[in-house]
Amino acid sequence: MSRIRVGISSCLLGEPVRYDGRDKHDLFIITELGRFFELVGVCPEREAGMPVPRDPMQLVGSGETPRLVVIRSGQDMTGQMRLFCECRLAALATESLCGFVLKSNSPSCGLSGVAVYPGPGGAPEAEGRGLFAAALTARFPQMPMAEERWLREPAHCSLFIEQVVRYCRHLS
Repeated sequence: MSRIRVGISSCLLGEPVRYDGRDKHDLFIITELGRFFELVGVCPEREAGMPVPRDPMQLVGSGETPRLVVIRSGQDMTGQMRLFCECRLAALATESLCGFVLKSNSPSCGLSGVAVYPGPGGAPEAEGRGLFAAALTARFPQMPMAEERWLREPAHCSLFIEQVVRYCRHLS
């Protein structure tokens, strides 16, 4: 019998795909969720064709419709990320995912509370959702999703596991 498949930000699996060429390996999540699920890595920036390492990016504009902008150059990467999201989410729809774990505070993967700046420099004036996370939740609104920081709390981790199993049964 095949295992339930759960998507996860690739950096949490230990893949060196972050802007600084490093990872955010999360042994607890990999160990805990790996007991129950097959973890499927996704890195929006790398898969969208952005290099590793790369200049850091931030969300700019409003919390509802932020743009993804390279901090140093001001280059707007929103179109490239949206095109990636459209193609990748269509592919993920065929991969039988029953949940997703996303990297917190990421301008692509953060589910909530991601800093949104009014323009280059300065202090954030709003909070939003990363562009990939926003597209993912719009495409799969019922799918259980969590940021890795939430899952470090045992009660939240157990609840997420239960939600994923229930969602998977619902799909069957």
